[in-house]
This record gives sequence, structure tokens and C-alpha cells, in this order.
Amino acid sequence: MASRALGRLRPSTTALFVCDVQEKFRPLIAGFPIVIDTARRMVQAANVLDIPVMVTEQYPKALGSTVSEVANVLPPACPVVAKTLFSMCTPDVDAWLKSKPDVRQDCTGPRPAQVMLLGIEAHVCVFQTSLDLLERGYEVHLLADGISSSRPHHRVAGLQRLAQAGSFVSNSEMAMFQLMGDSKHPHFKEISALVKEGQLVEAFQFTSAL
Repeated sequence: MASRALGRLRPSTTALFVCDVQEKFRPLIAGFPIVIDTARRMVQAANVLDIPVMVTEQYPKALGSTVSEVANVLPPACPVVAKTLFSMCTPDVDAWLKSKPDVRQDCTGPRPAQVMLLGIEAHVCVFQTSLDLLERGYEVHLLADGISSSRPHHRVAGLQRLAQAGSFVSNSEMAMFQLMGDSKHPHFKEISALVKEGQLVEAFQFTSAL
């Protein structure tokens, strides 16, 4: 009997993907301030926990660069990959993933084993990125408070479809606490502060109906 995937996140085998959180989308995406805040806090958490971060920008010549709130907290070595594919899984991103050191005892699977994914739009770029990652053998964790679309029902359809495909629907607070695992974690205070910042942000207000 095959073992069931439980969706455990560990800093040593996890990467964070930030999908197309760009300036031109600011007035167009439902709940975009929430997406931006979640992306900022997750990048900061990744920096604290030494988790690699990958950022993409969809046709930045027309759609602008990553919003300043996120760009200003990216680690110096963080790649920002321009793309025309809807999926983040360009050849450059695939090569970057394969270059990450695998610190697990089991070295037979992909590296990293898990990808936390946030950004826009849920039913287009996030959706196609998730399917590509799942097809390549990665475990995908969708940080729902960092994912949206221009229309709320498109967001819901994207998340539901990806859950059916095998992605784990999570959120930033769940992921941060899971990555620590223990209140005695050496970075507990720093991560807890980021969690508390998120609790002060207004949640998505639109309905979840399809």
C-alpha cells in the first residue's frame, strides 16, 4: 500500500515561489494588498529560515516589475526571472531548482521536495505552475492568503481545481508554524512577529462561491 503524502514542510527541503506580483496588477487583482503583504512576510520568513526564493515576472516590459514591498525584502541572491510562459517553470527556473543542494538522506526525489507557491493569477499562472511542479514530482503548498485573481470566483475555481490535482491548500500562518515545528525554534520570535503582522491585515472579503 502506497504511503499517503502528508504535506509536511521542512526548511531544508522547501523553496518559496513568488509568481508575478507585479506593479501593473495593483488596481486589477481582487484583494491585492493582502497578496502583497503575504508575499512580503513569506519572503522575510524564508530569509530567516534560509529557504531559497524564486521570483518571476510576466512580461515585465508591459506589466512592470515586482511590487516594491516585495522587491525590497528579497535576498541579494534571489533570482527574478522574466517570462512569457504562464507557468513559472521556465528552463531557467527548472535549472535553478535542480541546482539546489539536497540535504535529505533520501536523494532520489526532486530538490527541493516541497514548493510553497503564492502570487497571481490563481486560475492562470499559479494554476499552470502548480500542475507543472506536480508533474515534475514536487509537492506543492498553495498559500491561499497570498493567491488571488482579478475576479474572486476565478480564484476559487483555481484553488479548487489544484486541490483536486493534488496540491495542498495552506496559508502563510500555517506554513510558518509548520516550518518551525517547535516554540523552542531559535527563530521563533522573528517568525511569530511576522505571523502577528499578518493577523492585523484585513482578510479577503469577497465570497467564495463559484
